[in-house]
Amino acid sequence: MRYSGTLYRALSPYWAYRPLSGDGAKQFGGRFNRPGRAALYLADSVETALNEVQQAGMFSPVTLVAVEADLEPLFDGCDAAALEKFGVGPADLAIRDWATRQADEGRAPTQALAERLIEAGFCGMVVPSFAPGAKPQARNTVLWRWGDALPHRLRLMDDQNRLRHPPAPPL
Repeated sequence: MRYSGTLYRALSPYWAYRPLSGDGAKQFGGRFNRPGRAALYLADSVETALNEVQQAGMFSPVTLVAVEADLEPLFDGCDAAALEKFGVGPADLAIRDWATRQADEGRAPTQALAERLIEAGFCGMVVPSFAPGAKPQARNTVLWRWGDALPHRLRLMDDQNRLRHPPAPPL
């Protein structure tokens, strides 16, 4: 599938000067990327982005960015028939213990699925949000390949260069 539109990311202020790096996910791993594999987790709305980043249940400061995206091919992880072709179902994506399984087994089943999708040529996948309080229609896009050119183009919406490093006073 192809996606063209705006996506959002809420991230630690530590990464504010590099909001499209994927290095934090690469260091620690995530539901859909193993440690050592860079990934960018984006949301379909500001509300979804904030739900995702606040899953620990307490408020933490965040930097919120908007990204103009033109991406393909994306795997539709919301399509049960498409998931079935890769031997999984919707419930397999929603496992709560993915981090424990990563720690105990070296890789969570959702990370293994991501590796199969990467091998099949997908730049990323669209999935439901599994954050507590997420609305049923809330979606995330997880990317494993992205850049400033098609077919996996992202452009940070920061026309005033506010995320420059080192930080500078507002103009």
